[in-house]
Amino acid sequence: MEDHHETILVPWDFTPVAECALEHAFRMAKKIDCKSITLLHIIKKSREYDDAHKRLTLMAGDFSGKNGVKVEVEVSVGSIFTTIAEKADELKASLVIMGTHGIKGMQKLTGSWALKVIVSSKVPFVVVQEPPHENDMEKVIFPVDFKRENKEILNWVSYLSHFYKLKFYIIKPNTTDLGFIKRIKGNIAFARRFLDSKNIDYEIHAADGKKSFAVETIEYAREIHADMIIVMSTKNIGLADYVIGASEQYIIANAAKIPVMVINPREDLTRFGSFG
Repeated sequence: MEDHHETILVPWDFTPVAECALEHAFRMAKKIDCKSITLLHIIKKSREYDDAHKRLTLMAGDFSGKNGVKVEVEVSVGSIFTTIAEKADELKASLVIMGTHGIKGMQKLTGSWALKVIVSSKVPFVVVQEPPHENDMEKVIFPVDFKRENKEILNWVSYLSHFYKLKFYIIKPNTTDLGFIKRIKGNIAFARRFLDSKNIDYEIHAADGKKSFAVETIEYAREIHADMIIVMSTKNIGLADYVIGASEQYIIANAAKIPVMVINPREDLTRFGSFG
């Protein structure tokens, strides 16, 4: 995040949701002064390379130069679950913007599989389901719970605030667990200090607690017409989460189709601050 990055990576599978992701990438590249977008198509066998590269190059040529942004292409043999993260790291991408088909989609990148792709990466993902709106991003939902890793999101809150005139809407869960209450209060206090020190506009909303925190987060996002939700993925997420459905999966594939920025916990970012 401190380095100047030159590309936004867009996984490309020749589907409409990939085109949506590319549209979002163009909009964001212009705002953050990113010089290129890289389309990544993943193949299973090396013999598919020439045909895939030709097809991708022809398609990319139609978009290159839009908003002054160059469109580059990468075709790699591998799996979506590892290759996207590897390429993002190799290219030093600032972001990965990926289209998803929702929880019940028939394509590969449904909510649960998107989460599995995301948690393998050091690079933040922005997951989208629809083309961007005409207006600039203004309202961002920031769920704050008891988890230690929440504070890493604040660095990206600050980063986005350099390029967009944003108001952050913090939502906190309603719980009766005394241990969780103490940790949530600590996280909220830390967030307040950080945001106040950066002169970033925000307000805090308490969830009702009548439904799951993920459901209430989406309902609140829909209510205020949020442009994005920014969340931290669960650290060391297990197989059971993919089968049962982690809260991040529900948010990523939300029925309101609001874009979601997902940050993965990173040990090397502890210098930015730690939980009390």
